[in-house]
Amino acid sequence: MAHTCIHWFRKGLRLHDNPALVAALRECKELYPVFVLDPYSYNSTHVGINRWRFLIGALKDLDCSLRKLNSRLFVVRGKPEEVFPKLFNKWNVTKLTYEYDTEPYSLSTDKKVTTLAKEHGVEVIYKISHTLYNIDRIIEENNGKAPLTYNRLQSVVKTLGPPKRPVPAPTIDDMKGVKTPYTDKHEKKYGIPTLEELGYDTASLSEEKFPGGEQEALKRLDEHMKRTGWICSFEKPQTSPNSLSPSTTVLSPYVTFGCLSARTFWWRLTDVYQGKKHSDPPVSLHGQLLWREFFYTASVGIPNFNKMVGNPVCTQIDWDTNTEYLAAWREARTGFPFIDAIMTQLRQEGWIHHLARHAVACFLTRGDLWISWEEGQKVFEELLLDGDWALNAGNWQWLSASAFFHQYFRVYSPIAFGKKTDKNGDYIKKYLPLLKKFPAQYIYEPWKAPRSVQQAAGCIVGKDYPHPVVEHEVISKKNIQRMKIAYAKRSPDLTESPSKKTGKKRKAPSVVDMLKKKK
Repeated sequence: MAHTCIHWFRKGLRLHDNPALVAALRECKELYPVFVLDPYSYNSTHVGINRWRFLIGALKDLDCSLRKLNSRLFVVRGKPEEVFPKLFNKWNVTKLTYEYDTEPYSLSTDKKVTTLAKEHGVEVIYKISHTLYNIDRIIEENNGKAPLTYNRLQSVVKTLGPPKRPVPAPTIDDMKGVKTPYTDKHEKKYGIPTLEELGYDTASLSEEKFPGGEQEALKRLDEHMKRTGWICSFEKPQTSPNSLSPSTTVLSPYVTFGCLSARTFWWRLTDVYQGKKHSDPPVSLHGQLLWREFFYTASVGIPNFNKMVGNPVCTQIDWDTNTEYLAAWREARTGFPFIDAIMTQLRQEGWIHHLARHAVACFLTRGDLWISWEEGQKVFEELLLDGDWALNAGNWQWLSASAFFHQYFRVYSPIAFGKKTDKNGDYIKKYLPLLKKFPAQYIYEPWKAPRSVQQAAGCIVGKDYPHPVVEHEVISKKNIQRMKIAYAKRSPDLTESPSKKTGKKRKAPSVVDMLKKKK
């Protein structure tokens, strides 16, 4: 029978490698591509202006690609469970397709929408294409549990074989006999919103360094794939957190929103690696995609994954509640220029290097401010273009040494760490121009500069730039002791994983150990 189909775009904001969209086109006479602006997922507390701008760019790009296929995008506002029954009736829909998403909110929404679809006689088809593998299969292969170490995940996916190959984007030939009905009022009713309409003041926006959309994603992917030497020798820990232009691919926002398929990325890398000597996981680019898979699997297999309480793998820590410290960190006024420069870049551009994320996350939690990782998670969710529910929760637990990583005594110095790759503080000068006249010897610790040097630099510490909120040397030692106490109360199986050969317990490898074990 010929169907009237809705393809529900969610994260997979692309035409390439979109098996659910391909499924929609089978035996389809009318196609309605729909994106739902859900007030739960898209509100100003969850989503900052840079993320909104990226999303709008991605939707415009998608609409443009659909128009080339004589179709177009319908943006509908409201809760999916309230929106869809109306659309089912209005358009006489018989089929609904979408890309599977593992987030708890998405799963509960899908349940509601699927039930309503059945009541309306609508067939529902979903496909897995946001992750490399079917996450449930990974858990099944690991005796029904999420692998808690990267090595374990690697051995499980080895048994599954390589990820499926991506499916090609639909062409105009695939659209033969398929039409998308719309009227002149389409823009008014189903148009893509502007930032102004959403109530944002765009005057404060800085230049868009990473524009949203599938075309931009594929263009950037092509550019990176031409750098075969760089791709083959890429090792994540050897990249710099404070280089003035990104030292990694910055494809993460495109993968997060699904403008770029992870499987497409994986297979393009495979083509580049073919017959050449190259780095391996965990540090290679394939390794980065497997880290994503690792945290996705953990987020599905571990209850309450984005919280400390009720999360069985997370160490329970007596974090402080200190609104002043939290605000100083969030608003880039901790008095530590390296930390403040990173938080400024995050707010302005929506992206920071992963080692910069390590530095500010350690500083907020176990390193200096002793504030819960859940607070940091909220800030990153709002400001990061690649803010991904599972990766955000997993990395914050890792960096606060609450789960996965257990060497809590390894603390990043907010002074020495940045100096390693940027002696002159050029990165600080770029994001905190207030400090740009400080000599290199004081740029990381302006409070140590004599008054005459501060005056010459036109920036008095305590007046123009804040004093440090804490004394790092003192507080970090105290916090290590607090971590020690929290660890002493843990159940022993949290830090250890059984060794396959002997069945004995052994320490789970930390990321630091794994990075040392180069090939």
